[in-house]
Formats: sequence, C-alpha cells, structure tokens
Amino acid sequence: MKNNIQSIRGVSDILPEQTPIWLWLESIIKQVTHSYGYQQIRLPIIEPLALFERAVGESTDIVSKEMYNFVDKSGEHITLRPEGTSSCARAVIEHNMCYNSTQRLWYQGPMFRYERPQKGRLRQFTQFGVETFGMAGADIDAELICMSYDIFKALGVDQHIALEINSLGTTAERQVHRQHLITYFEQHRSLLDQDSLTRLSSNPLRILDSKNPDMQDMINEAPLLIDFIGEDSLAHFNKLQYLLDQAGISYTINPRLVRGLDYYSKTVFEWITDKLGSQATVCGGGRYDGLIELFSKNALPGSGFAIGIERLLLLVETLGLDKGINNDPDITITTESPQQNEKALAVAHNIRRQLPKLQVLTDLSHSKIKRQHNRALKTGAKLIITLNDNDQVGLWYPKTNQSLTVDINNVMITIGEYLHQLK
Repeated sequence: MKNNIQSIRGVSDILPEQTPIWLWLESIIKQVTHSYGYQQIRLPIIEPLALFERAVGESTDIVSKEMYNFVDKSGEHITLRPEGTSSCARAVIEHNMCYNSTQRLWYQGPMFRYERPQKGRLRQFTQFGVETFGMAGADIDAELICMSYDIFKALGVDQHIALEINSLGTTAERQVHRQHLITYFEQHRSLLDQDSLTRLSSNPLRILDSKNPDMQDMINEAPLLIDFIGEDSLAHFNKLQYLLDQAGISYTINPRLVRGLDYYSKTVFEWITDKLGSQATVCGGGRYDGLIELFSKNALPGSGFAIGIERLLLLVETLGLDKGINNDPDITITTESPQQNEKALAVAHNIRRQLPKLQVLTDLSHSKIKRQHNRALKTGAKLIITLNDNDQVGLWYPKTNQSLTVDINNVMITIGEYLHQLK
C-alpha cells in the first residue's frame, strides 16, 4: 500500500468551508486600511538571509532558531521571510520610495517560522502588516493604534482585547539600561533558565519577556527601562498617551513589554486577549527608527504593526462571531435529466447577467433529482430551481417550503418576485 501524502507538519490547508470567514475578515481589513489612506505593497516570499540577520538581530529566536534557510543553485543564501517589516523596509530603500515623501503601506501574506506547532501558531502563518516611513512623531504611532482598534471594532472583538504600551527609548538609552540589567541578572544567575542564560550575554532585555513562572518574582524586581529613557523619549511617550486619551482608547503601561525584535525603539504596543490561553497577543507593533540605517546611509523613521490572521480568526471563532458567515449559493439549478443541462446553463447565465449580486450554482452531476435536491439543501441554497423535461420550471424556497411551477419563459419574472426572500 502506498503511503498517503500529507501536508508538511505545521502548515494547513484552508478548505472551502473555511474561506468565507477569511474573505470576510480580509474585506474588513482592506476597508479600514483604505479609509486611512494606506496603500498595498506586495512583497516576495523569499529574501536574502542577511536582511533578517541584520534587521531582526542574530540573537533573536527568529534568526537563531526559527528561520527556514537554504542555499540556492547560484550559491546565494536565501530564507523564507519570517516577518514583513524588514522586507517592507528593503523595498522602500531599493525603490527610493521615500524621496521627498512619506509612505503608508500595508501587506498581507504567508510568513514562515520553524517552531512547535500549536493552536494559533503555525510554521506557515498569514500576517497582515502596516508600515509607515518618514514620520517621527507620536502622532503616527497613535494613528496606527487607532487603525488597529478600528479593525478590531469592525470585527466585533474590541470588547475582548486590551492595549498595552511601553517605551524602549533610544539605542543609547537601552545600552545604559542593558548594563544595569546584566548586573542585576548576574546577581540572580542561579534563578535563570537556560534560555535566559543564553540571552544574558546576547539580548538581556528579552529575559524580561520570559514566561517561566519560576522567574517572575525575580523579573518583576529588575531595573525598568522607563527609568533610563531621556527627555525626548519621555516626551514622545507622554504625547502618545495624550493622543490615545483624546481618541478614547484605553491602555495599560506595561514596563516589561519589550517585543521580540531588535529593531524596535521608543513606542512598542500589543493588543492582548484572555480568550486564547497562552496565545494572548493578537497584534504587536511600534517604532523602528534605526532599521533603515542598518541598510542605508540615510536615516528614516518608521513605525508599524502586524496581526497574525490565524490567531485573530481563532479569537473570532472562540467568541462565536463567525456564525452566519458562509458562502452558500443564493440559487441552485437542478435538472430532471442530463438533457436539460444545456438549458440550465442558459438559465444560470441569464440570472447572473440580470442579477449579478446573486451566487448561482448549476448542478451538472447527472445525479438523480432527489440527490441533487439533497445536495442543494446541504449547501444552504436559498432557492432551488428544477428544470423539467416539458419546459416547466419548479421553484422551491426551502426556508418556508414554498414551491410553484412556471413556464421556462417566465422564470426570470418569477425569480424577481423572490428577490425580497433572498436578501
């Protein structure tokens, strides 16, 4: 017996019965980003490995543990993109997109990280991201948070998420804090787990993000970065809070919020929920003013956020907000004999031409009429049309069990009378 071929562990198919909720969510995202004046950019899935090693940081889990890397036939080191911000920054530099201008961009597509698959966390996952370039103020940070909130509100999940914010200051300010942090953790070295011991020399700030319950009391006493940031960073953070207050968006200052990537500076934020267990973060973002400078001699401020689509859909489904979202046909056309299929195609074409907003499905299976009707009921068709051999057409509205028979030449007039029931 041949082995059944299956998808790679950690990736999943999106089946036809699942796609309606994806389309619904994507349409809301596109509507909100359009209302804010953001433009879509489509980025390649493969990128140079060096892009993420320099931008994300070689000491991060993404680069050190999770990237899918390979050498192509020309000897170039390639990786499947693990996140979108670095790719977007690369495109902005390569195409000189910020010459005498600013950019507000959004993208959506698959990202890849090698990690233990679990609910809400896949090796191939879909990410929606927003990136802005050329704007250094707290006002654009506030706009991004407002946009993310509007997306959640449009989806109906806004009452089940909470906003946390923090400031990471500048690189120089983090370096001062880093030294105090290393000194503190060295004094408590015996309490550190293996991951934290590795991070102690490479990225001690990430220890603050540890979820190890045995370390939480010790981490809570660690020096706070907010105590080391200067006047400019503090003014930026205070302005952000003022703008969020003006917008009526509630938030909590979380001094332990650091995010997982090296390129962040000043503002960082996360939208979290208590409905998904350990997968609490639904959206994360912040500023990355030093990112462009890693690849270009010209400084360019940037900020953005990203949302994992699978995790957001999981929240929607957990809250039961996916009910009624489907791709059921409005009309299914069946035939008593295969000889009527040609007329069925003509009737379907006529309906689509005159009523283009309706979804019309033609059953061309050559099955018996009872099986066709059962199939139509199973798909949720609102109106079932049956073509008889004597040019009579049966109309059946399953919701109320209404039915009637009309001549094929009058079928469009009768369907028009059914329109109010199809809405």
